[in-house]
Amino acid sequence: MAKKIIYFVRHGETVLNAQGIRQGAEGSLSDRGREQALQTAKKFPKHRGRPQIILASPFERAKETAEIISRELHLDIKYSPLLVERKNPSEIIGLSRTDPRVKAIVDRIDNGFHEDDLRYSDEENFTDLRARAKAALAFIAGRRERRIIVVTHSIFLQMLVAYMLYPKKLTASEYNKLAFFNPIDNAALTICTFTPHLLRRDEWKLLVWNDEMDETPEELK
Repeated sequence: MAKKIIYFVRHGETVLNAQGIRQGAEGSLSDRGREQALQTAKKFPKHRGRPQIILASPFERAKETAEIISRELHLDIKYSPLLVERKNPSEIIGLSRTDPRVKAIVDRIDNGFHEDDLRYSDEENFTDLRARAKAALAFIAGRRERRIIVVTHSIFLQMLVAYMLYPKKLTASEYNKLAFFNPIDNAALTICTFTPHLLRRDEWKLLVWNDEMDETPEELK
């Protein structure tokens, strides 16, 4: 059974990121974000072991990032709604993260311990997000390609990795703790492997988080 290498990339910095504004689906890359995406694209192998396809969120900032990587590596892009960012409560979209109303809502849903089914208003809550992460990982694992770039978003990428590590034990409180202590930067690389098994549970393995790599993991050599 063939092992896959998955290169997860958070989109580059957006204009709204730089302004500290909470985003919805809209939000284009800043000049710095486009440069970040290009520098990330240059990190991938161009010959032996090169990626075979890009899977990306259709949100504007992820599409721009994927297109920059695609031009550098000459790869096709496939878009999937499974890879979009967590839907924020409508009350905070377009507002500054320093706004007291935003801080109060974010503290309640992202920064504190709470039940899995807590829902503030119309956001995608923990239970929703965990279910989508499961579906997204199945979608990625089911691709025929063995080396895949996935362009997505910070909160959803944190959920993907948390679900890989704790597929049956992940709670909202555990996820919030993991996300708080493990931020991810714009255009940073997170690298995982997926190994299917016939007689036991398929295995996801985290190799690199947020571009933090002291030496090249054996699986990538």
